Amino acid sequence: MRILVIEDEPRIRAFLTRGLSAEGFSVEGSDDGETGLELALRESYNLVILDLLLPGLDGLTVLQELQRSRPELPVLVLSARSDLPTKLRGFELGARDYLAKPFSLEELLARVRVHLRHNGNGNVDGDEGVLRAGNISLDLAGRRVSRDGVSVMLSDREFRLLQRLLEHPGEVVSRERLLADVWGYHFDPRSNVVEVCMRRLRKKLGPGTPIETVRNAGYRLSAA
Repeated sequence: MRILVIEDEPRIRAFLTRGLSAEGFSVEGSDDGETGLELALRESYNLVILDLLLPGLDGLTVLQELQRSRPELPVLVLSARSDLPTKLRGFELGARDYLAKPFSLEELLARVRVHLRHNGNGNVDGDEGVLRAGNISLDLAGRRVSRDGVSVMLSDREFRLLQRLLEHPGEVVSRERLLADVWGYHFDPRSNVVEVCMRRLRKKLGPGTPIETVRNAGYRLSAA
């Protein structure tokens, strides 16, 4: 699955590349509208993530050209311009989705998967709305969590933190990746919010919670 990121801010472009690559996507980037448009028209991509405030050709012009030449290619606009007229203009010009900055990588990834599935590029599991590992179950649509059949009330951040671990049972998920996915790229990497939230999550899930701390590596949810 190939994704083109057209974003002129190096920090955000690098963040998107790392996050999408970690999910198994092949990612290429461009830092200006003209080069990005050339790549999108010349190469075969499954999705374009497009900023609007670009040097050279602005994002709306790029979007208009893509709609004219490659209308089948889904474009997700990712922009600091969050006013309603700009959003409506983006949709008028062919954007499939619009996400305002600052953003959560987790939400971006969810939207990316939805658009790739809608374009026949993904695998749809009939039970994909429920994540399970051992005696823990997480219902994405209903925003419900249970352990041994007993409901557990979690905050939004605790829910999302558990979701990331459940998506990779038995694997070590780094603290940095959890911070980026749950709190977003703009959050101070020196913060201890991951550790604090993890302690609350373990306490709410109860004794013997199968979440391990892997020293100098991250956290792992036992699949057993």
